[in-house]
Amino acid sequence: MILLTTSRQPTQRIRTLANDLVSVIPNSIRVNRGKQSLDGVAEKALELGADKVVILDRWKGDLGRIQFFQIDKSGFSQMPPTVYVRSVKLRREFGSESRKQIKSLGVLAASGEASRLEVFVSDFFGVPVFHSKEEFPQHHQAFMSFSKNVSGLLEITWRLLPAMTELGPRITCYDVVWTLEK
Repeated sequence: MILLTTSRQPTQRIRTLANDLVSVIPNSIRVNRGKQSLDGVAEKALELGADKVVILDRWKGDLGRIQFFQIDKSGFSQMPPTVYVRSVKLRREFGSESRKQIKSLGVLAASGEASRLEVFVSDFFGVPVFHSKEEFPQHHQAFMSFSKNVSGLLEITWRLLPAMTELGPRITCYDVVWTLEK
């Protein structure tokens, strides 16, 4: 299971994004962080049976970065990469009021520098990678894809199958850093 939480004092927009992500990432649960330290977040994750944590961090009043953590016998440790976010488009901004929980998600294989992130996300979230839209089994409800937008920035999107309509959220990233900050 994956615990998804925010930095301290999140904005309403970051809370909404957390809800959106929990609805499109199978086996995830959202927890309000409040004043908990990272150790408190780790304890809550263990209490809920989660072995992975995603933290949505605030920067200048909006989502600034996404960090990934793992909980194992050696403790609570951050995993690379850190995804730095330029902008977010929420599910409600797509006109989709449906909060239907996605139970079966796949990742559409990416090319170029996005392929490294695609492999990490597939492993971290425990979802399979498919190399074409036609490969998705009929029971899959949606897929997550990584692509470059017209500005050359990486976009992470979720689409419903079989209609291929964008479900949201859409996360536009300006950097993906594969080394951990000291």
